[in-house]
Amino acid sequence: MVLEAVLSGFVLALFAPWIYKVGRGAAGWILALLPIGIFIYFATFVPPVAEGETFVFAQTWVPSIDISLSFNVDGLSLLFAMIISGVGALVIIYAGGYLAHDRDINRFYVYILMFMASMLGVVLSDNVITIFIFWELTSITSFMLIGYYHEKPESRTAALQALLVTGAGGLALMAGLVMMALVGGSWEISELLNRGDVITGSSLYVPILILVLAGAFTKSAQFPFHFWLPNAMAAPTPVSTYLHSATMVKAGIYLMARFSPALGGTQTWTVVVTSFGAVTMLLAAHMAWQKKDLKQILAYSTVSALGILTMLLGVGTHAALEAALVFLVVHSMYKGGLFMVAGAVDHEAGTRDIALLSGLRKAMPITGAAAVLAGLSMSGIPPFFGFVGKELIYESTTEFDMSAILLTVFAFLTNGLTITAALLVAHKPFFGSKLSAPKHPHEAPLTMWLGPVTLGTLGLLFGLLAGWVGEFLIAPAVSAVQHHQTEVHLALWHGFSMILLLSLVTIAFGVLVYWKHEVLGRWFAPSNVISKWGPEQWYFWSLDGMLGFGRWQTRLLQSGYLRNYLLIIIFSTVGLGLYTLSKYNVFSQNTIFRPIDVTSYEFMFMALIVASAFVVTQVRSRLAAVAALGVVGYGVAIIFVLDGAPDLAMTQFSIETLSVILLVLVLYRLPRFIQFSRSRPKKITEITAALAGGGFMALLVLLVTALPAQSRLAPYFAENSYKLAHGHNVVNVILVDFRGFDTMGEITVLGIAAVGVFGLLKLRLDKTRQTDTPPDVLTTQHQSADVFPVMEREQS
Repeated sequence: MVLEAVLSGFVLALFAPWIYKVGRGAAGWILALLPIGIFIYFATFVPPVAEGETFVFAQTWVPSIDISLSFNVDGLSLLFAMIISGVGALVIIYAGGYLAHDRDINRFYVYILMFMASMLGVVLSDNVITIFIFWELTSITSFMLIGYYHEKPESRTAALQALLVTGAGGLALMAGLVMMALVGGSWEISELLNRGDVITGSSLYVPILILVLAGAFTKSAQFPFHFWLPNAMAAPTPVSTYLHSATMVKAGIYLMARFSPALGGTQTWTVVVTSFGAVTMLLAAHMAWQKKDLKQILAYSTVSALGILTMLLGVGTHAALEAALVFLVVHSMYKGGLFMVAGAVDHEAGTRDIALLSGLRKAMPITGAAAVLAGLSMSGIPPFFGFVGKELIYESTTEFDMSAILLTVFAFLTNGLTITAALLVAHKPFFGSKLSAPKHPHEAPLTMWLGPVTLGTLGLLFGLLAGWVGEFLIAPAVSAVQHHQTEVHLALWHGFSMILLLSLVTIAFGVLVYWKHEVLGRWFAPSNVISKWGPEQWYFWSLDGMLGFGRWQTRLLQSGYLRNYLLIIIFSTVGLGLYTLSKYNVFSQNTIFRPIDVTSYEFMFMALIVASAFVVTQVRSRLAAVAALGVVGYGVAIIFVLDGAPDLAMTQFSIETLSVILLVLVLYRLPRFIQFSRSRPKKITEITAALAGGGFMALLVLLVTALPAQSRLAPYFAENSYKLAHGHNVVNVILVDFRGFDTMGEITVLGIAAVGVFGLLKLRLDKTRQTDTPPDVLTTQHQSADVFPVMEREQS
């Protein structure tokens, strides 16, 4: 059933346009039934998983290399799967209202369902190849979602940026996963987690760690890859809600949590992961409160939250992992709700600029209430679940062995600025004595306030039921990350302590910054100039450099002149081939140049072949050149006969006959021979290329004949040609039976090329009729000008 739950999103995506066509306004509610069903299905796993059970489902995929479609349901994957499906249902319903009048909403449903299925595949996969495939599917589907408003340049730029950054990280991740599987001796993640000592003790541990973290950091927007996430706010609000608060950006967090038993526990892991997380969380929190756009504030605060999660996973203690998973749930609820609130405000009030918004609670009371609930949880105010998360964060940093004071200061500043961001989003637009908005606002429809109200209420309920949440959701997830059974005891009240005092000071600091945020914003504005030379600018410089190099390379290699292409191919092949042969000391083997017995009549035919090839290069008549080529082919066929290979000879005779006939048929359509190479250097280059290519192929033939015949294919084909394929001609049987699909592919390519040639010839004939120019004259003139443009430049 787990496999069906994962793949069901892809299946429903195929029918989503038809469902929208039939259901129209109710399509969102109908499509949301799938993620609701998936959520209920996974909810049935909560009691047994809380008891310590783990469920593994496997379906053989590629048995020859031990790859299976295997899925693992433990505390960690179950928690993520319920977040993905639960928030996914609310987002799909929300999108039905937000994009109600959008002409491409059916396309949105296709993309969002495919993305949901891909995310479920990531968090449930128990095979490194499978998880990588789903990982890349999230990048592809997120590219389509971020670029949903494809007619807008900023959407296209943001989508490409997200794809390139996360795609580059995905390539690094692929290399890291393959290396880890080879070192650990298994492709199954559950088995690799049991071999952590082998992996961390390997000489490849550091490269594996760097590659895997590169994939995680790019996906979860850690510094210096953080810039793509705020730019992705060009996507519709439902996309921002789902991808950039609850799912896609959490994929990197999941990856680090999942592989921490295999890669964590070392000083390298602790220093690297903790440092990147700490820098990201403080830097993004500092940038968030200075923004004016609701979605930008939420985007940078999301980057900050991801930094907090990364930092906690780097610390790696039991308290830190407990804090990370509590905060994971907290953030998914309040940030998803606030993104929906931001979309509702933009939809109903006409702007997301907080400087233009005030007093909206009067016109949008339900949305305002949802914003307050989510904002209080984001600020860590009791009795909300966010308060529990903030307390655990401070508990983790104060117990950190390496730099407890420094890390606690970072956490204090980050949490305080997060409260400022929460007030800017949840208080500034909705409170104030005067209603202010670009257009007359009114309450959002049910589809748009159901999600934020649900998530905001859950933030309150989870706080009141913290003990139950800790026992049934958090404890199994912590056990999965620590790779052994453990207990978690959550509570709202732990008595008076330094951590409680620190929480109160944090709230005061956040409120103070919010009170003076306009003044402080002017003070910090000059320092923001540094961002012009930050990582995002590095990205654009790298992209411009890559594109510039591509243009230079294209001008160099793609000259539009067939002669240059042939020279490049020949010299590259010869150079690389000789390098490879010399590297393996092939030339030191004397057997290569052993004497060969050649009869007088074989010499005669070889001389005829060489003479005919020379004639081809000298004659001015196409008919004579075709005839000489035919002599070369027939001469080779005769040598096949003399050497006892009649099958090859018959094939060669057929090919040569057909080639000569085709060339003769099109002769009158071709221009006259034109001398391309007039200068001596060009002639020397061409002669050198011809001798190098021919000599290299002759050398390869000598090498092949000198090596001992150890091929298993030749005896197999000879023995089974008639037995299995009922054919006496071994060559023909290989082409049409043993390699039938290869031959079919080659025929398909030739067929496509023939259609293209026919189209070009037809175009030329049409042009001939329009100009009333004699065909021979027009063909010669136009082909001389169009096909050989470089020749004319060289002659001039």
